[in-house]
Amino acid sequence: IVLYPAPPIGHLVSMVELGKTILSKNPSLSIHIILVPPPYQPESTATYISSVSSSFPSITFHHLPAVTPYSSSSTSRHHHESLLLEILCFSNPSVHRTLFSLSRNFNVRAMIIDFFCTAVLDITADFTFPVYFFYTSGAACLAFSFYLPTIDETTPGKNLKDIPTVHIPGVPPMKGSDMPKAVLERDDEVYDVFIMFGKQLSKSSGIIINTFDALENRAIWAIREGLFFLNFY
Repeated sequence: IVLYPAPPIGHLVSMVELGKTILSKNPSLSIHIILVPPPYQPESTATYISSVSSSFPSITFHHLPAVTPYSSSSTSRHHHESLLLEILCFSNPSVHRTLFSLSRNFNVRAMIIDFFCTAVLDITADFTFPVYFFYTSGAACLAFSFYLPTIDETTPGKNLKDIPTVHIPGVPPMKGSDMPKAVLERDDEVYDVFIMFGKQLSKSSGIIINTFDALENRAIWAIREGLFFLNFY
């Protein structure tokens, strides 16, 4: 199984724990984790990676070369997500080479990617294994991600922060201003990226969610019933 987390330590740890869970249920498998160099504080992950490598021999880390995005010196960036997403996109050629090498040497059963690694879907079509998203938030948050493109389409010209009440299938009504900061304003530098993320979620082979049915049965039902899609899906 190939895992592809976003570089920050919180995303990495979550993906590694998923790998450990997979191994506990299927000890005959091996886990290969593709690592893009963190765009900031790279030292924060080094000790953790070393510890996992020594404790879990069935988990192998593949370190990709560093990339330099066009906007690396930009002072206008308001969100660290901007730099992160650009680095992940620029890393696609290295990811493709790594996947090709793994496919030649192993029987790759599946690839599981972080929500922020959506750009990799541009290259995984070259391979036959299924690709799944690992969504570390709960089903209600996933429902919002699915429905965000519909909100964008049905409220032209409005900023999410100015919408008094947002109605998302399977989720209690809430104020638009309570939504994630990156999507509150349409002219935000990462707003369109999150719209694209919402559209790409349905193009994977499936989604692993950090929840259980008894906790979020309404949101899970809405996702399973496909209540979020307009004709652009």
